[in-house]
This record gives sequence, structure tokens and C-alpha cells, in this order.
Amino acid sequence: MSNDQPQSSATEQEVPVAEANQQQAEVEQADAAVELTPEQQRIAELEAALAKAEATVAEQKDSVLRARADMENARRRAEGEVDKARKFALERFAGELLPVIDNLERALQVGDADNEAIKPILEGVELTHKSFISTIEKFGLTLVDPQGQAFNPELHQAMGMQESADVAPNTVIAVMQKGYVLNERLLRPAMVMVSRAPDGGVDTKA
Repeated sequence: MSNDQPQSSATEQEVPVAEANQQQAEVEQADAAVELTPEQQRIAELEAALAKAEATVAEQKDSVLRARADMENARRRAEGEVDKARKFALERFAGELLPVIDNLERALQVGDADNEAIKPILEGVELTHKSFISTIEKFGLTLVDPQGQAFNPELHQAMGMQESADVAPNTVIAVMQKGYVLNERLLRPAMVMVSRAPDGGVDTKA
């Protein structure tokens, strides 16, 4: 019986070795299964290249959109500057024309329309004045003649106040010089005389 025991031990030692070899073979088979075929490897490379290209396109698209926005902002700023310069030049030009209009109006006011000698001259001055006003109105110049209107400090400049019981307080009762607005911007305020109640005044700056 002593001879049988060593044989049994040798057999038991061979069993774990066989199991280990079998497990290693299974691992090798699994690794072989994981390995990609040439076609699969090519597809994987193409997918990676496509993802990289899409990322590049997205980045370039974002850069193009930013550049376009910057260009649009620059264009708007340039247009604003040009419009400002145009309005400023027109404002200066219109301001230089106002004394001419004032002189034409004074000539009509002091001229004697009953005098047959100067009547044709006054008619010519009046025609010139109307044509002048019509021309400048085409460029956005608007007359401010507030006779009988409520005093407006945004458009009128009060040269003085006078008591009056005939009109409501704070009413323009005389226009010494007409005002003008250019493109909704005050070019020159109308110089006016403002009424006040006999027992007190009003705030012409309110």
C-alpha cells in the first residue's frame, strides 16, 4: 500500500497544470478574437479621421461666425460715423443759411407793399423766400414759429415775460426770431416773448 500513495500524489499534481494550460489557451483564443481584421482596423482609422475633421470644421465654423460678427459690427460703426459726419456737415451748412432767411424775412417786414415802386421787388423777395424755405425743407429743415402756442423750453428761448390778461399764462405772445429743427434735432431755438398772469410769473424753464 505504501507504493500506491506516491502515484496518487503525482496524478493530483498533474491536474492543476493541465487546468492552467487550458486557461492560458482560452485567454489566447480571446485575444485572437479581439484582434481586428484589416478592414475593421481601416474603418476605425477612418472613423477617427472623420471625428477629427468634424472637430476642425466646427472650430473653423465658429471662427468664421466670429469674424462675420466682427465685420458686421465694424460696418455698422463705419455707417454710424459716416451718418454722423453727414449730419454734422449739413447742420453747419444749414446754420450758415439761417441769417440769409432772416434777412429775407426782415426785408418783407419793413418793405412798403403799397409803394408801387418797390412792390415788384418785394414780390421777388417773397418768391425767393418761399423757394428758399421749400428747398431747405427737402433736407429735413423745419420751421419753428410758435406764435400763440404754449411755451416749450425744448424748442423756445424766452427773451422776456409780459403780463397779459388776454391769453393763458406761459403762452408765446411774440416771436422775435423763428427757430429751426434739422432732422428732429434743434438747430436754433425760437426767441420769444412769454405771457404771464398779472399777479405773478411762471417758470419758463419748467
